[in-house]
Amino acid sequence: MKIGKQGLEMIKSFEGLKLHAYLPTPDDVPTIGYGHTKTAWLGMTITEKQAEALLKKDLGWVEAVVAKNVTVPLTQPQYDALCSFVYNLGGTNFKRSTLLKKLNNKDYRGAADELLRWDKQGSKVLRGLTRRREAERALFLSEPSATTQTPTQGLLAALLAALMAILKNRGA
Repeated sequence: MKIGKQGLEMIKSFEGLKLHAYLPTPDDVPTIGYGHTKTAWLGMTITEKQAEALLKKDLGWVEAVVAKNVTVPLTQPQYDALCSFVYNLGGTNFKRSTLLKKLNNKDYRGAADELLRWDKQGSKVLRGLTRRREAERALFLSEPSATTQTPTQGLLAALLAALMAILKNRGA
C-alpha cells in the first residue's frame, strides 16, 4: 500500500510547512518542512519544493515500517492513520507499541483506542498531540470510500465477483 490523499493531507496539516528549521518544543529536535527531522539543523532553510521532496522521502521509511510490522489487512483509512502516527512518533515506538500488538491480533477497535494514549511529551499532555491522535483515530475507524480504493483493490473485487459467478453457475 501507499499513503493516500487523506493521510498525506493529515500529515501536512498537523506538521505545518516551515521553510526555516525550528524546535517544535524545547525538548525536541530541529525540524523543517513538513516535520522532517533526520537532516534538519537550526539555521537551515529550504523551498516548498524541497519540503515536498523531503516529505516524499520520509514517507518511504514510514510505509516500510508499516508494511514490515503490520500483519493484518488494512483499509486505506487505517493505513493512512498509521502512517501519520508513525511519521510523528517514529518506527521504534510503533514496533514496541500495544497498538501494534492489538492490531496484529485483529483487535482493530482496541488498536484505534491505543492511538489516544500517545498524546504526551514526557509526562506532559500536549493539546496538539491530543488533537492529532483524535483525528488519526477517527480516520482509522472511518469507512473507506470508493474513491480511496486503489486500482488493485477494484481489480481484485472484479476478479472475485467473476470467480463467485463461475462457481455459482457450476453448482446450479
